[in-house]
Amino acid sequence: MDCIFCKIVAGEVSKFKVYEDDLVLAFLAREPVLDGHTLIIPKKHAADIRDIDDESLARVAVATKKLANLYADKLGADGFNLRNNSGAIAHQEVFHFHLHLIPRYKGDGRELVDKPAEKPRALEDVHKEIIN
Repeated sequence: MDCIFCKIVAGEVSKFKVYEDDLVLAFLAREPVLDGHTLIIPKKHAADIRDIDDESLARVAVATKKLANLYADKLGADGFNLRNNSGAIAHQEVFHFHLHLIPRYKGDGRELVDKPAEKPRALEDVHKEIIN
């Protein structure tokens, strides 16, 4: 398999590891948005959110919380953005599930907020489609 994250898990590619357990690995992003930008991945390959097994996903979430607390303490992070891009249309570039943990700092000057659609469908219509 030619997956860069699988190569990182296997130790074939260097990384700045910040967390590891039996199911999860977390490392600093090579092109960080802000200081402490971290990628948290399952060690077992999963292409995206639809592919990851429940146990690995839960452990990614637990690791994310641990790192957020660590970064608040060690880096002085005031808040966090969590981001996952699943699928090419959502701008996923590495097709191995990963969660971005982006620490935020007062006055960091970054605008990382998605804006609402200009003409969204009626919530009632979307809701009916989902539950029917």
